[in-house]
Amino acid sequence: MKTIVRMMEHLFWANERLFTDLSGREDADTEIVRLLRHIVVAEEVWITRLEGNSSGHLILWGEAELPALREQIQNNERRYRDYIGRLTEEKLDATVRYSSQSGVPFQDTVRDILAHVALHGQYHRGQINRAVTARMGSPAVLDYIVFCRDEKEKG
Repeated sequence: MKTIVRMMEHLFWANERLFTDLSGREDADTEIVRLLRHIVVAEEVWITRLEGNSSGHLILWGEAELPALREQIQNNERRYRDYIGRLTEEKLDATVRYSSQSGVPFQDTVRDILAHVALHGQYHRGQINRAVTARMGSPAVLDYIVFCRDEKEKG
Protein backbone atom coordinates (compact mmCIF):
# COMPACT_ATOMS: atom_id res chain seq x y z
CA MET A 1 0.00 0.00 0.00
CA LYS A 2 2.82 2.39 0.87
CA THR A 3 4.42 2.07 -2.57
CA ILE A 4 1.15 2.78 -4.39
CA VAL A 5 0.47 5.79 -2.16
CA ARG A 6 3.98 7.09 -2.76
CA MET A 7 3.67 6.64 -6.53
CA MET A 8 0.40 8.57 -6.51
CA GLU A 9 1.89 11.34 -4.35
CA HIS A 10 4.62 11.69 -6.96
CA LEU A 11 1.97 11.83 -9.70
CA PHE A 12 0.13 14.69 -7.92
CA TRP A 13 3.39 16.56 -7.36
CA ALA A 14 4.59 16.05 -10.96
CA ASN A 15 1.28 17.14 -12.47
CA GLU A 16 1.28 20.32 -10.39
CA ARG A 17 4.92 21.06 -11.10
CA LEU A 18 4.49 20.50 -14.85
CA PHE A 19 1.33 22.58 -15.01
CA THR A 20 3.04 25.43 -13.14
CA ASP A 21 6.07 25.25 -15.43
CA LEU A 22 3.98 25.29 -18.60
CA SER A 23 1.75 28.08 -17.28
CA GLY A 24 4.85 30.24 -16.87
CA ARG A 25 5.73 29.88 -20.55
CA GLU A 26 4.04 31.92 -23.23
CA ASP A 27 5.08 29.50 -25.96
CA ALA A 28 3.57 26.19 -24.76
CA ASP A 29 2.28 24.85 -28.05
CA THR A 30 -0.78 22.80 -28.94
CA GLU A 31 1.03 19.44 -28.97
CA ILE A 32 2.38 19.97 -25.46
CA VAL A 33 -0.98 21.05 -24.05
CA ARG A 34 -2.67 18.18 -25.89
CA LEU A 35 -0.35 15.67 -24.20
CA LEU A 36 -0.99 17.20 -20.78
CA ARG A 37 -4.72 17.08 -21.44
CA HIS A 38 -4.38 13.41 -22.37
CA ILE A 39 -2.66 12.65 -19.04
CA VAL A 40 -5.38 14.46 -17.12
CA VAL A 41 -8.28 12.83 -18.99
CA ALA A 42 -6.68 9.37 -18.72
CA GLU A 43 -6.41 9.86 -14.96
CA GLU A 44 -10.09 10.84 -14.93
CA VAL A 45 -10.97 7.75 -16.98
CA TRP A 46 -9.29 5.45 -14.47
CA ILE A 47 -10.68 7.03 -11.31
CA THR A 48 -14.14 6.93 -12.89
CA ARG A 49 -13.70 3.20 -13.50
CA LEU A 50 -12.32 2.62 -10.01
CA GLU A 51 -15.41 4.34 -8.62
CA GLY A 52 -17.52 1.81 -10.52
CA ASN A 53 -18.77 4.12 -13.26
CA SER A 54 -18.54 4.10 -17.03
CA SER A 55 -15.83 6.25 -18.60
CA GLY A 56 -17.28 5.96 -22.12
CA HIS A 57 -18.22 9.64 -22.24
CA LEU A 58 -14.63 10.80 -21.75
CA ILE A 59 -12.53 11.59 -24.82
CA LEU A 60 -8.86 10.72 -24.32
CA TRP A 61 -7.42 12.81 -27.14
CA GLY A 62 -8.59 16.33 -27.85
CA GLU A 63 -7.63 19.95 -27.79
CA ALA A 64 -7.58 22.14 -24.69
CA GLU A 65 -6.42 25.47 -23.40
CA LEU A 66 -3.84 25.14 -20.65
CA PRO A 67 -5.71 27.20 -18.01
CA ALA A 68 -8.76 24.93 -18.37
CA LEU A 69 -6.72 21.94 -17.17
CA ARG A 70 -6.02 23.42 -13.72
CA GLU A 71 -9.40 22.56 -12.23
CA GLN A 72 -9.40 19.10 -13.79
CA ILE A 73 -5.96 18.32 -12.32
CA GLN A 74 -7.15 19.40 -8.88
CA ASN A 75 -10.40 17.46 -9.17
CA ASN A 76 -8.57 14.28 -10.19
CA GLU A 77 -6.22 14.63 -7.24
CA ARG A 78 -9.12 15.07 -4.83
CA ARG A 79 -10.92 12.03 -6.24
CA TYR A 80 -7.82 9.83 -6.08
CA ARG A 81 -7.02 10.97 -2.53
CA ASP A 82 -10.59 10.16 -1.44
CA TYR A 83 -10.47 6.77 -3.16
CA ILE A 84 -7.03 5.81 -1.84
CA GLY A 85 -7.98 6.99 1.63
CA ARG A 86 -10.62 4.25 1.74
CA LEU A 87 -8.33 1.48 0.47
CA THR A 88 -6.78 -1.29 2.49
CA GLU A 89 -4.02 -3.66 1.46
CA GLU A 90 -6.64 -6.34 0.79
CA LYS A 91 -8.73 -4.04 -1.39
CA LEU A 92 -5.71 -3.37 -3.61
CA ASP A 93 -6.05 -6.91 -4.92
CA ALA A 94 -9.78 -6.60 -5.67
CA THR A 95 -10.75 -7.02 -9.31
CA VAL A 96 -12.31 -4.11 -11.17
CA ARG A 97 -14.43 -4.90 -14.21
CA TYR A 98 -14.73 -2.14 -16.78
CA SER A 99 -14.96 -1.46 -20.48
CA SER A 100 -12.34 0.34 -22.52
CA GLN A 101 -13.21 3.57 -24.29
CA SER A 102 -14.10 1.45 -27.32
CA GLY A 103 -16.36 -0.84 -25.28
CA VAL A 104 -14.09 -3.88 -24.89
CA PRO A 105 -14.54 -5.53 -21.46
CA PHE A 106 -11.52 -5.97 -19.18
CA GLN A 107 -10.75 -6.75 -15.59
CA ASP A 108 -7.68 -5.78 -13.58
CA THR A 109 -6.77 -5.37 -9.93
CA VAL A 110 -6.93 -2.02 -8.19
CA ARG A 111 -3.18 -2.32 -7.53
CA ASP A 112 -2.38 -2.79 -11.21
CA ILE A 113 -4.68 0.04 -12.26
CA LEU A 114 -3.12 2.51 -9.82
CA ALA A 115 0.40 1.47 -10.86
CA HIS A 116 -0.63 1.95 -14.49
CA VAL A 117 -2.02 5.43 -13.78
CA ALA A 118 1.24 6.51 -12.15
CA LEU A 119 3.43 5.04 -14.90
CA HIS A 120 1.24 6.26 -17.78
CA GLY A 121 1.48 9.84 -16.59
CA GLN A 122 5.22 9.60 -16.16
CA TYR A 123 5.61 8.33 -19.71
CA HIS A 124 3.70 11.25 -21.20
CA ARG A 125 5.31 13.84 -18.92
CA GLY A 126 8.60 12.60 -20.39
CA GLN A 127 7.24 13.22 -23.89
CA ILE A 128 6.18 16.71 -22.84
CA ASN A 129 9.59 17.48 -21.39
CA ARG A 130 11.28 16.26 -24.56
CA ALA A 131 9.09 18.61 -26.61
CA VAL A 132 9.75 21.48 -24.17
CA THR A 133 13.50 20.90 -24.46
CA ALA A 134 13.35 20.89 -28.26
CA ARG A 135 11.21 24.01 -28.52
CA MET A 136 11.61 26.11 -25.40
CA GLY A 137 14.73 25.18 -23.45
CA SER A 138 14.96 23.59 -20.03
CA PRO A 139 12.00 21.45 -18.94
CA ALA A 140 10.48 21.02 -15.49
CA VAL A 141 12.44 18.59 -13.34
CA LEU A 142 9.98 15.82 -12.50
CA ASP A 143 12.24 12.99 -11.34
CA TYR A 144 10.98 10.86 -8.48
CA ILE A 145 14.13 11.53 -6.45
CA VAL A 146 13.54 15.29 -6.72
CA PHE A 147 10.03 14.71 -5.36
CA CYS A 148 11.57 12.76 -2.45
CA ARG A 149 14.00 15.59 -1.73
CA ASP A 150 11.20 18.17 -1.85
CA GLU A 151 9.18 16.08 0.61
CA LYS A 152 12.17 15.89 3.01
CA GLU A 153 12.64 19.66 2.82
CA LYS A 154 8.98 20.22 3.73
CA GLY A 155 9.62 18.04 6.77
